[in-house]
Amino acid sequence: MRVLVAEDFEVLARAIATGLRREGMAVDVVLGGDDALESLAVTRYDVVVLDRDLPGAHGDEVCRRIVAGGSGSRVLMLTAASTVADRVDGLGLGADDYLPKPFDFAELVARIRALARRPSVAVPPVLTVGDLTVDPARRVAFRAGRRLDLSPKEFAVLECLLAAGDRIVSAEELLERVWDAEADPFTTAVKTTIRRLRLKLGDPPVIQTVREGGYRIGRP
Repeated sequence: MRVLVAEDFEVLARAIATGLRREGMAVDVVLGGDDALESLAVTRYDVVVLDRDLPGAHGDEVCRRIVAGGSGSRVLMLTAASTVADRVDGLGLGADDYLPKPFDFAELVARIRALARRPSVAVPPVLTVGDLTVDPARRVAFRAGRRLDLSPKEFAVLECLLAAGDRIVSAEELLERVWDAEADPFTTAVKTTIRRLRLKLGDPPVIQTVREGGYRIGRP
């Protein structure tokens, strides 16, 4: 899952990003509205955690452009104002959810995951192919009833492949969805992670390599 955190209080923004990365998410951080719009122009995010009171382009304007652009990114708006009128205004702009500050981090994570399960094409809360089951909310995966010991990146790659169904997912897409802006586009991280994941999944093989295409999940 790729998340953009747009928050002008840098300490809070970095703390949110660190916590979300520990939850297995790929996170980019911007401190102003103009930078948020630049990031949104080149990267597709599953969820945007958007502070309403951003410098530069106001959070309201950023939200309007996300909705108008039709990218499918879900918007979780943050604000220090917590009145009903403020929440109504935020949702009226097209935000998908609204969380007043201060907030509990566990609730933030839960809301982000809930929003990510509401893309343009519905993805079931539990992903299953054959004897392989992945529960993104609980961060657990099982093969033939055996719980898999996966690293955050391995879990995220598997989740991405399962969510794609029969569609081929390129290495470039996996790099974009699972890693973040700091990732080296020439890295072998995707290939290495796929190799480790295949070993942990065991036989019969589940992840298929499509020559000059990428990867997809095949029924064992």
